[in-house]
Amino acid sequence: MESVMVINNNLLILFIMRKTVLTVTMALLFMVAGVRAESSNSIYAINETALFGNPGDLSSFCKAIIKGDLETVKRLIELGEDVNQKSLGKTPAIFAARYNKVEILELLIANGADLKIKCDNGYNAKKHAELSNATEALEVINASLQKK
Repeated sequence: MESVMVINNNLLILFIMRKTVLTVTMALLFMVAGVRAESSNSIYAINETALFGNPGDLSSFCKAIIKGDLETVKRLIELGEDVNQKSLGKTPAIFAARYNKVEILELLIANGADLKIKCDNGYNAKKHAELSNATEALEVINASLQKK
């Protein structure tokens, strides 16, 4: 009878250990999956170092455009920000086109952004929109260029 009790106790301990290990493993998997999902779904997650080299060199104006911060862009324009001033070789309109920030692109155009200015690599805002598959921005650019 004692050997049966010892076997039953050992089986119980193994069952509890196995259940604990599985529970901890599942919890860790959900945590990792949650972190990965959070970071990949963030619209505003920008690896500026990979995109531009030194993130400190990118102007605050262009950072606001990339992040889609319309209110900050409006305020900076009201304070006299040059809508054609290049940052890291690209104009604000190029950043808006590349990242498909349509409202900001329309605001820049309304405030005198020149869509024909080329980046240091020789591409204008329209070409950046095409390369980025930014269809809405491309529509705005084409409509604006047809008016002129």
